[in-house]
Amino acid sequence: THIGPVASRAHRADVLEHARTAHTEGATLAHGSLQERAGSGAYLDPIVFTDVQAEHRLFLEEVFGPILAVTRFTDDADAVRLANATPFGLGAGVWTSNLTRAHRLTREIDAGLVWVNCYEEGDLSVPFGGRKLSGHSVDKSIHALDKFTSTKSTWIHL
Repeated sequence: THIGPVASRAHRADVLEHARTAHTEGATLAHGSLQERAGSGAYLDPIVFTDVQAEHRLFLEEVFGPILAVTRFTDDADAVRLANATPFGLGAGVWTSNLTRAHRLTREIDAGLVWVNCYEEGDLSVPFGGRKLSGHSVDKSIHALDKFTSTKSTWIHL
């Protein structure tokens, strides 16, 4: 997999600290390394953890790095409970061949954007913004103007 660098070397160190903490807390390192990548720049190889629990730091904090945290769930209700248990809600992904299930899950998951059977799709005409502690309002689309404007009504009778 070829991916670009993270924002800075300091951010790379923070992402690796999240990874090391996940490993210490009991998550299973399924792919990748907990070491810095050789060479210059702020590059990181993708890291995959399985057995991530809802109380792990990796589950509870936004990392903004190439780490995939895999958490098991028992059924749809448990998956929604886990998805909504975090203080963040930038985006979520649902994979299913059942359209009714997809619509139900997208309504129940508290995230600014929910992708179904894809990830990171987007268009400038579609609003994007987080919920809870993620994001600051909506970006993209006509709805983005709301954070730069304030509606005011004035009635004048002469």
